Amino acid sequence: MITVLLADDQALVRAGFRALLNAQDGITVVGEAADGAQAVQLAGEMRPDVVLMDIRMPGMDGLMATRLIGEDATLDGTRIIMLTTFELDEYVFDALRGGASGFLVKDTEPAELIQAIRVVASGDALLSPGVTRRLIAEYAARAKEPGVTTGLDLLTDREREVLALVGTGMSNDEVAGELFMSPATAKTHVSRIMAKLHARDRAQLVVVAYESGLIKPGWH
Repeated sequence: MITVLLADDQALVRAGFRALLNAQDGITVVGEAADGAQAVQLAGEMRPDVVLMDIRMPGMDGLMATRLIGEDATLDGTRIIMLTTFELDEYVFDALRGGASGFLVKDTEPAELIQAIRVVASGDALLSPGVTRRLIAEYAARAKEPGVTTGLDLLTDREREVLALVGTGMSNDEVAGELFMSPATAKTHVSRIMAKLHARDRAQLVVVAYESGLIKPGWH
């Protein structure tokens, strides 16, 4: 059973999500939060598999709540999907840096929302290649200057190549085709990179690739 925590300041939005998700096999809503502080508190108490987190909430917003949940070692198994009104919200990159596994616009089709929850709960990031490239091109340039990323020196040359391609939003199959290796080998490289960099998922690898200066906005 996939457990979900809803965090949104609008009660009607939470009610809609709850009704939709509780009607699905294998998904149950275990709690609701009206602001970021409550989301952090309930996440710590309930340890849900997935948090649907609104970015803009009164008091503590979704960005700070995401950062605090991401920093809590006891919540390593909790994945966060950011909810935004706009597809390229100016805060989305900060949300990914803070630990979010991806984002959805609030008017996403119900089937897409349900699929997204299942994908993120399985440990994958909710970042399509197209969205990743547009997101990074639009906002990565506004992020902090590239610096030394802890663990990057632990990567082999091949792992750095793989990380750079993952940073552009490539799937394992696409990475394999680019580097003339099997998809299984590409998957193994990605898993090892995540372990070395202590990354939760591919979303975190995208952030690392740009913040380390390994690749630049607009690079393909």
